[in-house]
Amino acid sequence: MKSFKSILLLVVTNLLIFVSLSISFTILVNFILPIFGVDLRGSVSGADLLWALLIGFGGAFISLLMSKHLARAGLQMQRIDAPQSAKEHLVYDSVAQLANRLGIRMPEVWVYWNDEPNAFATGPGRNHSMVAVSSGLVNLLSDNEVRAVLAHEMGHVYNGDMVSTTLLQGLMNTFVFWLSMLAARQFDDRPMVAFAVSIVLQIGLSFLALIPITWFSRRREFAADRFAAEQVGVAPMISALQKLQRGAEALHVVHDVVRDPMATAYISGSWRGWFATHPSLEARVAALRALQNGYSYQ
Repeated sequence: MKSFKSILLLVVTNLLIFVSLSISFTILVNFILPIFGVDLRGSVSGADLLWALLIGFGGAFISLLMSKHLARAGLQMQRIDAPQSAKEHLVYDSVAQLANRLGIRMPEVWVYWNDEPNAFATGPGRNHSMVAVSSGLVNLLSDNEVRAVLAHEMGHVYNGDMVSTTLLQGLMNTFVFWLSMLAARQFDDRPMVAFAVSIVLQIGLSFLALIPITWFSRRREFAADRFAAEQVGVAPMISALQKLQRGAEALHVVHDVVRDPMATAYISGSWRGWFATHPSLEARVAALRALQNGYSYQ
């Protein structure tokens, strides 16, 4: 039932976005722009917007639906169904306990072999998700710190961050594609120029679209940290973040959202500049300490 509600929410949200964009588009082209001497009536149509919406959201949702398969294909992974070692029991049992407490379906639990200490959650919905940890993470952290990281990832699952990020990605894709079509239409009499304009704009605007996407990713990291702190305590979450940063720095690892499409999914990532997928460690620890001291959380 929750899965059906999630799908219904996606459909309704898409329709509302399309209606809102259509109304805004009609008012802008037919009433506002002509006041300033810009007449685009007849050069663009609602059909352009519909195509942009279908392509923009279609691509985002296909990526979401394939996210688990893409993650497994890109990493050497093994699913944990019947844990054997103490570490496997730690990871599997921690996820199982949280899923049972939250009332959601048990996510798939995977481990992948990589010295880089990291973890991520992905999947098309809270009842169709996966949680994966690297061998480097479970070897670096204490048991309580591993539980904190897993609680952080389960926070992403429970809060539906994969779906909400997909909606934002779809919206940004729609604007990128539509604005590129709008510019290309001005060169209909020169097809090669129109094609070049469209491609250049799609590339350039796609980079700009990463700014709101990564901003949203940073906010969701704060929320997942808070969720973990509420589930297992503030201290192990702070300690885990500090060790993860030291481990990543020792390996000279920086996840860049431009080069790594999964950068927003990891527990740790780039935290510098407008394209940072994660807040700085200092900001995350400060927010957790504020929570610990009873102050409002970011």
